[in-house]
Formats: sequence, C-alpha cells, structure tokens
Amino acid sequence: MNPKELGKKYDKIAQWWNEKHQDSQYGLKQLELSLRFVSGGRSALDVGCGAGGRIIRKLEDQGFAVSGVDVSEEMITLATQNHPNGTFYLDDICSWETEEKFNLIIAWDSIFHLPLQMHRPVIDKLCYLLKTGGVLIYTFGNAIGEHTDRWLEDEFYYSSIGINENLTALINNGLTIMHLELDQFPEKHVYVVAKKP
Repeated sequence: MNPKELGKKYDKIAQWWNEKHQDSQYGLKQLELSLRFVSGGRSALDVGCGAGGRIIRKLEDQGFAVSGVDVSEEMITLATQNHPNGTFYLDDICSWETEEKFNLIIAWDSIFHLPLQMHRPVIDKLCYLLKTGGVLIYTFGNAIGEHTDRWLEDEFYYSSIGINENLTALINNGLTIMHLELDQFPEKHVYVVAKKP
C-alpha cells in the first residue's frame, strides 16, 4: 500500500482512534519489559506513533524525550495536541531521515503496514538509529507474505517477513535478542525486544 494512501485511511479514523486508545493498556506490559533493558539516556522514537496516548504518556512519565513519526496528518495533529513536549514528524519511515540517535525505539503495530520489500530496509534503519546500549521493540506477524483485511469499513494492507527473517535482520545488525513472544496466541501477533551492545 502506498504510504500516502495509508495515511489517508488513518486520517479518517484518527478521532475515533484517539478516543478509543486514551485509557487502553494495550502494549504497556510489553513496553515496560523493554524499558528494563534500556541503559543510559532517555530519548525515544515512536514509529507509527498515531495520535500518541498511552505509549508516549508512559515514556514521558519515565523521563523520555519522545519523537514520533507517522504517515497520517490527522494523527500527527492529535499527537502534537496530546503531547506538547514531543517532537512529531509527518513522514514515511521508509524514506524519513534524521541525524538523531535514540535510546529506545518502539514500533507497535505499525511495521506490518509496510510494503513487504521495505521490512528489511526499515529494520536496518531502526537498528542504525539506536544509540549504543539502545533498545528496539516492535511487533510483526508470524507469517510470511502480504494480505489485505477489512477493518472499520475499509481495506488495510498487511505484510510480514516472519519470525526467522526478523531475527536474522536484528542479529545481522549486531543486536542481541532479549525477548520474543507470541503475545496474543493463537493470533499471529509477535513482539520482539532487542538491544544494541
């Protein structure tokens, strides 16, 4: 799916998303686990940050300076309103560039919207953007390939390179796998926590 097209789909549901996820606990237990492995500074990047909310609040409560990137203009507008101390970018992670490095990078339920051929380049980029001792946590599907699914009366694209290819990408970038879990089993939802030595 074209990133601009994806952004427009999320523009349509941004307000609903913002209201629904304000008090959600989804992903916070997993984020808390990843925070145990963070050493050193307190800079964080949220890839596919959406409207912000629970994840960015948790990070800010833990003293992180948070940056976020998302392809949805409406989501970025809401994130900026919800987190005035954050720095937010309306951009596609596939082409977004920054000189900044981060102690923590989280991509919760966002990478699975990437074009299949962009998974590896984006994982490489996220590994590169980690500071020494930095931690990467992200979700992906326990499957290989592409598909579309109906959600909120619209069609969304999903893709995955599977568990083995994700782990290979992390290891080839010099990261150590700290945790991997199918946290919604039997659903094919996986999260991984990896650390840059």
